[in-house]
Amino acid sequence: MATHQLCTFFLDNTFFGIDVRVVQEVIRYQEMTRVPRSTPVISGLINLRGQIVTAVEMRKRLGLPDRPADRLPMNVVVRSEGGPYSLLVDEIDDVVEVDERGYEPVPDTLPPRMRELVKGVYKLDRSRLLLELDSDRDIIIGMRSDAII
Repeated sequence: MATHQLCTFFLDNTFFGIDVRVVQEVIRYQEMTRVPRSTPVISGLINLRGQIVTAVEMRKRLGLPDRPADRLPMNVVVRSEGGPYSLLVDEIDDVVEVDERGYEPVPDTLPPRMRELVKGVYKLDRSRLLLELDSDRDIIIGMRSDAII
């Protein structure tokens, strides 16, 4: 039985995960420096112990409604060749081990923005699905020429 682990989190009550091998750390909300004229999905830059990290507002990136103003996001900091970036998410869950046999391709019923970012779906039980995000920095930030922004 082939398995792998995902760092899981919630966005607008939807259960997402990203390969734990690319996660540098998970941290509470950090103050950000806004980037003038940046795309709306870039919330700003975080200074993480001297390392500059781009913070991506995943609700905007996925086309979800804005987070309530009284709820601060959490950061899932992801390592990449182009430098680390942070996924701003609603709530961190746990590290979940998924069985490859439960993997399914991205369903056509997902909205286009989600289909672009989701690698596949895992059925955890009868009522719960886990959407695995692609960890490619250019896809997440939306810098690819074919990205839907």
